[in-house]
Amino acid sequence: MIMEIRIEHYNAELRSQLLKVWEKSVLASHHFLTKEDFFEIKTSLEEYEFEAITVLCLMVRETVAGFVGLYESKIEMLFLDPDYIGQGLGKQLVEFVTQNYKVSLVDVNEQNVNAVKFYEKVGFEAYERTDKDDFDKDYPLLRMRLKDA
Repeated sequence: MIMEIRIEHYNAELRSQLLKVWEKSVLASHHFLTKEDFFEIKTSLEEYEFEAITVLCLMVRETVAGFVGLYESKIEMLFLDPDYIGQGLGKQLVEFVTQNYKVSLVDVNEQNVNAVKFYEKVGFEAYERTDKDDFDKDYPLLRMRLKDA
């Protein structure tokens, strides 16, 4: 079955779908987060002004299947609905932003092993490791850059 896929800019009408994708994705992939940290991040994201950065939504028909948030040359967030993982959609999204938005950087939670493998598979390599994340929590990050960028 061929999926009808398109990438479109975020708009406020997509907000509730985007937040649902984030939650499903994080619950499926961020097993290392404490419940407290999960709810703290969720609350912060619910109040986040997505218009402050470039957010592109991966649409399957009229449903948000994933999204990527960009700031300058960096992927700030990329989440895919777990129902769509393994179908090449995340790769399409990364290729789209690296080609059209000159993105070459991403930070990945070191404990999110599948995400690290994914970014390596699509051409990124780790160049630095932090002991804490950007919120000063004990979740090490791998700073990655696109090879040949």
